[in-house]
Amino acid sequence: MALEYNATVIGKIMITPDIMVLRVNTDTSRAEFESGQYTVLGMFGHEGRSANSEDERTETQPEKLIRRAYSVASHRSAGNQMEFYISQVKTGQLTPRLFNLQEGDRLYVSERIVGMFKLSETPPNMDITMVATGTGIAPYISFLRSHIAENQNIKMAVIHGAAHQWDLGYYSELVFLANTFPNFYYLPTLTDPDKTWQGYDLWIEEMLDQKILEEKTNIEIDPEKTHFFLCGNPNMAKGISAWLGDNHNYTKHSRKAPGALHIEEF
Repeated sequence: MALEYNATVIGKIMITPDIMVLRVNTDTSRAEFESGQYTVLGMFGHEGRSANSEDERTETQPEKLIRRAYSVASHRSAGNQMEFYISQVKTGQLTPRLFNLQEGDRLYVSERIVGMFKLSETPPNMDITMVATGTGIAPYISFLRSHIAENQNIKMAVIHGAAHQWDLGYYSELVFLANTFPNFYYLPTLTDPDKTWQGYDLWIEEMLDQKILEEKTNIEIDPEKTHFFLCGNPNMAKGISAWLGDNHNYTKHSRKAPGALHIEEF
Protein backbone atom coordinates (compact mmCIF):
# COMPACT_ATOMS: atom_id res chain seq x y z
CA MET A 1 0.00 0.00 0.00
CA ALA A 2 1.44 3.34 -1.09
CA LEU A 3 1.94 5.86 1.68
CA GLU A 4 0.25 9.24 1.30
CA TYR A 5 0.26 12.58 3.07
CA ASN A 6 -1.96 12.43 6.15
CA ALA A 7 -1.21 15.58 8.15
CA THR A 8 -1.39 19.37 7.76
CA VAL A 9 1.00 22.03 9.02
CA ILE A 10 -0.78 24.23 11.57
CA GLY A 11 2.23 26.15 12.90
CA LYS A 12 5.85 26.87 12.13
CA ILE A 13 8.11 28.87 14.44
CA MET A 14 11.59 29.67 13.13
CA ILE A 15 13.98 29.72 16.10
CA THR A 16 16.90 30.42 13.75
CA PRO A 17 17.13 30.03 9.94
CA ASP A 18 18.10 26.40 10.56
CA ILE A 19 16.07 25.44 13.66
CA MET A 20 12.28 25.35 13.85
CA VAL A 21 9.31 24.18 15.86
CA LEU A 22 6.89 22.43 13.50
CA ARG A 23 3.29 21.80 14.56
CA VAL A 24 1.04 19.48 12.60
CA ASN A 25 -2.52 18.22 12.73
CA THR A 26 -2.91 14.57 11.71
CA ASP A 27 -6.00 13.48 9.79
CA THR A 28 -6.67 10.77 12.38
CA SER A 29 -6.01 10.98 16.10
CA ARG A 30 -2.96 9.21 17.50
CA ALA A 31 -3.27 7.01 20.57
CA GLU A 32 -1.67 8.22 23.78
CA PHE A 33 2.06 7.52 23.59
CA GLU A 34 4.88 7.54 26.13
CA SER A 35 6.83 10.77 26.46
CA GLY A 36 10.26 10.51 24.86
CA GLN A 37 9.14 8.33 21.98
CA TYR A 38 9.49 9.19 18.30
CA THR A 39 7.57 8.94 15.07
CA VAL A 40 8.41 9.25 11.39
CA LEU A 41 7.88 12.30 9.16
CA GLY A 42 8.00 12.10 5.39
CA MET A 43 7.80 14.11 2.17
CA PHE A 44 8.11 13.20 -1.48
CA GLY A 45 11.26 13.95 -3.43
CA HIS A 46 9.47 16.24 -5.90
CA GLU A 47 8.70 18.77 -3.14
CA GLY A 48 10.56 22.07 -3.06
CA ARG A 49 13.51 22.77 -0.78
CA SER A 50 14.07 25.75 1.53
CA ALA A 51 15.66 28.89 0.14
CA ASN A 52 18.76 28.57 2.32
CA SER A 53 19.41 24.88 1.67
CA GLU A 54 22.25 23.59 -0.49
CA ASP A 55 22.51 20.98 -3.21
CA GLU A 56 21.59 17.51 -2.04
CA ARG A 57 24.47 15.26 -1.17
CA THR A 58 22.45 12.36 -2.57
CA GLU A 59 19.92 12.97 -5.34
CA THR A 60 16.33 12.11 -4.47
CA GLN A 61 13.87 10.24 -6.67
CA PRO A 62 10.83 12.51 -7.29
CA GLU A 63 8.21 9.91 -6.35
CA LYS A 64 10.09 8.49 -3.37
CA LEU A 65 8.70 9.28 0.10
CA ILE A 66 11.72 10.39 2.13
CA ARG A 67 11.23 9.41 5.78
CA ARG A 68 13.12 10.16 8.99
CA ALA A 69 12.43 9.64 12.70
CA TYR A 70 11.86 12.62 15.02
CA SER A 71 11.17 12.79 18.75
CA VAL A 72 7.72 14.10 19.63
CA ALA A 73 7.80 17.23 21.81
CA SER A 74 4.05 17.17 22.53
CA HIS A 75 2.17 16.10 25.64
CA ARG A 76 1.63 12.34 25.62
CA SER A 77 -2.10 12.76 24.97
CA ALA A 78 -1.69 15.19 22.07
CA GLY A 79 -4.26 13.37 19.91
CA ASN A 80 -4.28 14.97 16.46
CA GLN A 81 -1.87 17.81 17.21
CA MET A 82 1.83 17.02 17.36
CA GLU A 83 4.94 19.15 17.75
CA PHE A 84 8.51 18.57 16.53
CA TYR A 85 11.78 20.45 17.06
CA ILE A 86 13.90 20.12 13.93
CA SER A 87 17.29 21.35 12.72
CA GLN A 88 18.01 21.70 9.02
CA VAL A 89 20.75 19.67 7.35
CA LYS A 90 21.32 21.95 4.37
CA THR A 91 22.53 19.17 2.04
CA GLY A 92 20.04 16.63 3.36
CA GLN A 93 17.08 15.09 1.59
CA LEU A 94 14.24 15.64 4.05
CA THR A 95 14.88 18.59 6.36
CA PRO A 96 15.20 21.22 3.58
CA ARG A 97 11.77 20.10 2.36
CA LEU A 98 10.34 20.26 5.87
CA PHE A 99 11.78 23.76 6.25
CA ASN A 100 10.03 24.78 3.03
CA LEU A 101 6.62 23.90 4.47
CA GLN A 102 4.10 26.65 5.25
CA GLU A 103 0.84 26.59 7.20
CA GLY A 104 -1.74 24.55 5.33
CA ASP A 105 0.84 22.38 3.53
CA ARG A 106 0.66 18.61 3.75
CA LEU A 107 3.14 15.93 4.84
CA TYR A 108 3.31 12.34 6.06
CA VAL A 109 3.28 11.43 9.77
CA SER A 110 3.50 7.76 10.73
CA GLU A 111 0.63 6.20 12.66
CA ARG A 112 3.17 4.55 14.96
CA ILE A 113 4.91 6.30 17.88
CA VAL A 114 7.64 4.08 19.31
CA GLY A 115 10.95 4.00 21.18
CA MET A 116 12.58 2.99 24.46
CA PHE A 117 13.70 6.49 25.58
CA LYS A 118 10.93 6.83 28.16
CA LEU A 119 10.51 8.31 31.61
CA SER A 120 8.51 5.22 32.55
CA GLU A 121 11.76 3.23 32.34
CA THR A 122 12.89 4.81 35.63
CA PRO A 123 11.97 3.29 39.03
CA PRO A 124 9.71 5.28 41.38
CA ASN A 125 11.25 8.05 43.50
CA MET A 126 14.36 8.41 41.33
CA ASP A 127 15.61 11.91 40.57
CA ILE A 128 15.97 12.63 36.84
CA THR A 129 18.73 14.55 35.03
CA MET A 130 18.10 15.23 31.33
CA VAL A 131 21.15 16.24 29.27
CA ALA A 132 20.73 17.59 25.74
CA THR A 133 22.52 19.39 22.97
CA GLY A 134 20.70 21.11 20.12
CA THR A 135 17.36 19.62 19.16
CA GLY A 136 17.97 16.76 21.58
CA ILE A 137 15.85 18.81 23.99
CA ALA A 138 12.64 17.68 22.21
CA PRO A 139 11.87 14.47 24.15
CA TYR A 140 12.43 16.29 27.45
CA ILE A 141 9.80 18.86 26.52
CA SER A 142 7.36 15.96 26.20
CA PHE A 143 8.62 14.55 29.53
CA LEU A 144 7.98 17.82 31.31
CA ARG A 145 4.69 18.72 29.64
CA SER A 146 3.34 15.27 30.45
CA HIS A 147 4.81 14.46 33.84
CA ILE A 148 6.24 17.37 35.84
CA ALA A 149 2.98 18.18 37.62
CA GLU A 150 2.55 14.57 38.78
CA ASN A 151 6.18 14.07 39.87
CA GLN A 152 6.72 16.83 42.40
CA ASN A 153 8.12 14.30 44.88
CA ILE A 154 11.33 13.96 42.83
CA LYS A 155 13.89 16.45 41.54
CA MET A 156 14.20 16.94 37.79
CA ALA A 157 16.87 18.91 35.95
CA VAL A 158 17.58 19.81 32.32
CA ILE A 159 21.14 20.60 31.22
CA HIS A 160 21.02 22.02 27.69
CA GLY A 161 24.22 22.76 25.80
CA ALA A 162 24.32 24.99 22.72
CA ALA A 163 26.67 27.36 20.93
CA HIS A 164 24.63 30.59 21.14
CA GLN A 165 21.70 31.83 23.19
CA TRP A 166 19.41 31.83 20.15
CA ASP A 167 20.08 28.09 19.78
CA LEU A 168 18.35 27.38 23.10
CA GLY A 169 14.97 26.28 21.86
CA TYR A 170 12.19 26.25 24.48
CA TYR A 171 14.25 28.59 26.68
CA SER A 172 11.23 30.63 27.80
CA GLU A 173 9.12 27.55 28.54
CA LEU A 174 11.90 25.93 30.56
CA VAL A 175 12.56 29.11 32.54
CA PHE A 176 8.83 29.32 33.25
CA LEU A 177 8.76 25.72 34.49
CA ALA A 178 11.81 26.34 36.69
CA ASN A 179 10.07 29.36 38.22
CA THR A 180 6.80 27.44 38.70
CA PHE A 181 7.92 24.06 40.03
CA PRO A 182 10.39 24.10 42.95
CA ASN A 183 11.52 20.56 42.09
CA PHE A 184 12.61 21.47 38.51
CA TYR A 185 15.94 23.06 37.56
CA TYR A 186 17.05 24.41 34.17
CA LEU A 187 20.80 24.71 33.55
CA PRO A 188 21.56 26.00 30.03
CA THR A 189 25.20 26.44 29.02
CA LEU A 190 26.79 28.02 25.94
CA THR A 191 30.11 27.36 24.23
CA ASP A 192 30.16 30.64 22.26
CA PRO A 193 28.12 33.22 24.22
CA ASP A 194 27.99 36.92 23.49
CA LYS A 195 28.50 39.62 26.12
CA THR A 196 24.82 39.71 27.08
CA TRP A 197 24.80 36.10 28.30
CA GLN A 198 24.85 35.86 32.09
CA GLY A 199 24.63 32.08 32.43
CA TYR A 200 27.14 29.25 32.18
CA ASP A 201 29.72 29.17 29.39
CA LEU A 202 31.05 25.67 30.00
CA TRP A 203 31.06 22.33 28.23
CA ILE A 204 28.64 19.91 29.88
CA GLU A 205 31.47 17.71 31.17
CA GLU A 206 33.02 20.80 32.77
CA MET A 207 29.71 21.51 34.53
CA LEU A 208 29.68 18.00 35.93
CA ASP A 209 33.36 18.18 36.90
CA GLN A 210 32.72 21.42 38.77
CA LYS A 211 29.76 19.83 40.63
CA ILE A 212 27.35 22.51 39.41
CA LEU A 213 24.53 19.99 39.15
CA GLU A 214 24.88 18.93 42.79
CA GLU A 215 25.33 22.49 44.10
CA LYS A 216 22.42 24.04 42.19
CA THR A 217 19.89 21.23 42.43
CA ASN A 218 20.89 18.94 45.30
CA ILE A 219 20.69 16.05 42.83
CA GLU A 220 23.24 13.34 43.62
CA ILE A 221 25.13 11.71 40.76
CA ASP A 222 24.51 8.20 41.99
CA PRO A 223 22.87 5.40 39.92
CA GLU A 224 20.95 4.30 43.03
CA LYS A 225 19.36 7.75 43.35
CA THR A 226 19.40 9.51 39.96
CA HIS A 227 18.75 8.39 36.40
CA PHE A 228 20.44 10.26 33.54
CA PHE A 229 18.97 10.74 30.07
CA LEU A 230 21.26 11.81 27.19
CA CYS A 231 19.99 13.05 23.81
CA GLY A 232 21.78 15.05 21.13
CA ASN A 233 25.20 15.15 19.54
CA PRO A 234 26.75 11.64 19.48
CA ASN A 235 30.05 13.02 20.79
CA MET A 236 28.25 14.52 23.79
CA ALA A 237 26.45 11.25 24.48
CA LYS A 238 29.71 9.32 24.20
CA GLY A 239 31.63 11.73 26.43
CA ILE A 240 29.01 12.09 29.16
CA SER A 241 28.23 8.37 29.26
CA ALA A 242 31.97 7.65 29.66
CA TRP A 243 32.23 10.31 32.40
CA LEU A 244 29.26 8.85 34.27
CA GLY A 245 30.55 5.31 33.88
CA ASP A 246 34.14 6.06 34.87
CA ASN A 247 33.33 8.35 37.79
CA HIS A 248 30.04 7.01 39.14
CA ASN A 249 29.59 3.45 37.78
CA TYR A 250 26.60 4.25 35.58
CA THR A 251 25.62 1.57 33.06
CA LYS A 252 23.49 1.94 29.94
CA HIS A 253 19.87 0.92 30.29
CA SER A 254 18.41 -1.79 28.07
CA ARG A 255 15.51 -4.24 28.27
CA LYS A 256 17.85 -7.11 29.08
CA ALA A 257 20.12 -5.15 31.43
CA PRO A 258 18.39 -2.29 33.28
CA GLY A 259 20.66 0.63 34.10
CA ALA A 260 20.46 4.25 35.23
CA LEU A 261 21.79 5.73 31.97
CA HIS A 262 19.35 6.21 29.07
CA ILE A 263 20.77 7.23 25.70
CA GLU A 264 18.80 8.24 22.60
CA GLU A 265 21.00 7.42 19.61
CA PHE A 266 20.88 9.98 16.75
